[in-house]
Amino acid sequence: MAEHAEHPAYPVGLRLTGRRVVVLGGGQVAQRRLPALIAAGAEIVLVSPDATPSVEAMASAGEIRWERRPYAEGDLADAWYALIATPDAEANERASAEAERTRTWCVRSDDASAATAWTPATGRSEGVTVAVLTGRDPRRSAAVRDAIVEGLRDGTLKAPHHRTRTPGVALVGGGPGDPDLITVRGRRLLAEADVVIADRLGPRDLLDELPPHVEVIDAAKIPYGRYMAQEAINNALIEHARAGKAVVRLKGGDPFVFGRGMEEAEALAEAGIPCTVVPGISSSISVPGAVGIPVTHRGVAHEFTVVSGHVAPDDERSLVDWASLARLRGTLVVLMGVDKIGAIAQTLVAHGKSPETPVALVQEGTTAAQRRVDATLATVAETVRAEDVRPPAVIVIGEVVTVGPQSAQRNA
Repeated sequence: MAEHAEHPAYPVGLRLTGRRVVVLGGGQVAQRRLPALIAAGAEIVLVSPDATPSVEAMASAGEIRWERRPYAEGDLADAWYALIATPDAEANERASAEAERTRTWCVRSDDASAATAWTPATGRSEGVTVAVLTGRDPRRSAAVRDAIVEGLRDGTLKAPHHRTRTPGVALVGGGPGDPDLITVRGRRLLAEADVVIADRLGPRDLLDELPPHVEVIDAAKIPYGRYMAQEAINNALIEHARAGKAVVRLKGGDPFVFGRGMEEAEALAEAGIPCTVVPGISSSISVPGAVGIPVTHRGVAHEFTVVSGHVAPDDERSLVDWASLARLRGTLVVLMGVDKIGAIAQTLVAHGKSPETPVALVQEGTTAAQRRVDATLATVAETVRAEDVRPPAVIVIGEVVTVGPQSAQRNA
């Protein structure tokens, strides 16, 4: 191999489904490489006296067959591909020589120059496999791979589909507000969209990244009035999808956490429109975390409950059992409850919750305008008025409000 080292490697994709692959050594190299071989459908034989816990778990799950012994001559018989990664240099040499005799493609972790194949830095994004080889500079290969995959995922690297796309709608959870907190898949679908129907609470900064040809529809301004708004949104989704457009319904938080996402999914299903749901990071967890409040904490709260506060406790439309919530010892997170927090606090106290229970209100969480205001159940109504707390705000009720370094500084 040495005399040919100056020639570049010839790239090829191996189809290993149902074919024998032998891995020698059960250490960190095998731990990194085995998942991709398993995903390729290979019939994997691991030959090694020992293995890392993760590799052992793959064997226990039946994903690989493990022969607990050192390498022996003949182990590569009938193998299509071999990965040599043992700590025994002499065994590696013998296995490499066997691979050369049997014409088995062979990767060596200890001596790339003695191998007949090199493992590229590999990444995947929505059915595309990116494999990068830069000779003997694996860090550069990984950096190039990461740049390409990230570009494909977030849409900054354009790779349009040239086959006919199936029109449909993606219900995308945009997260709590910070544009960096949308999922990779959500950002990619936005980059591929023809039409985006956006909520007021969606991450607005993402809209500025869209190409000029993308039609952006403000869901808050769809006509027919407040009580027809959801029906109008459903109709707009259906109309644009039927026109052959790729439609993204961009929602704040997660589509199915007080987001009416299921109503839209049901309307699309009834109309025969394909629908993809992309979960988002819910503000009920992320916003408290952004100001240093864990919704659960060992020894403090073993559960958390998320409720909508848009309907007052004494309203006949309320579906919340506030009396039961008052008896819980964990964390209570209230969304859409700023203007009802006085009545909510009063109801919780009336059903047995201590008036001194800590409360934190986090306005515009994860955005540049984020602020945190602390109170108790006894003082929260007046605090909201005095501090002019406005929606959107996440309200956290419980002892977790006093946990963490930020709370300690506030109480100092």
